[in-house]
Amino acid sequence: MAEDKKTLEDLKEVTAEAVIAEVSADDTGLSEASEDAIPTYVQKIDAQGRAYATGKRKGAIARVWIKPGKGVITVNGREEAVYFARPTLRMVIGQAFEIAGRVGQYDVIATVSGGGLSGQAGAVRHGLSKALTHYEPDLRPVIKAAGFLTRDARVVERKKYGRAKARRSFQFSKR
Repeated sequence: MAEDKKTLEDLKEVTAEAVIAEVSADDTGLSEASEDAIPTYVQKIDAQGRAYATGKRKGAIARVWIKPGKGVITVNGREEAVYFARPTLRMVIGQAFEIAGRVGQYDVIATVSGGGLSGQAGAVRHGLSKALTHYEPDLRPVIKAAGFLTRDARVVERKKYGRAKARRSFQFSKR
């Protein structure tokens, strides 16, 4: 083994030299590594001027396209109010626009499959939020802070053998 014993004083000297070299290499005081650590997001738009994203929730998958417009939301070829009849489901979809402050500025076209209406509304919101960040990357911190970019991983637990449901047992009979 090596006979050199290193102390904490040696470590302080090495780190101080590294900091001095880093600052002298860059006039602003930021190294290249710290500049690379800040992610930059780029606008992702297709040839028709739309932003596309896929949203998921429970068993539902939504493909969402947004483009500047009057605020018309179309789901599976039908009007939003017709497809999602309950006001709470329409509210869930509109949350991304409200948080971003872009109500009525984008037209939305979504195709949804799988799951129930609640899962489909959540999937449309997830896809809509992602598409908004693709169209306007500056909105990403606001939408991410609201939690709309995170896929909700909660799904129905499967039924187990020897059980009535996922956790419910059959009724016990003593005699």
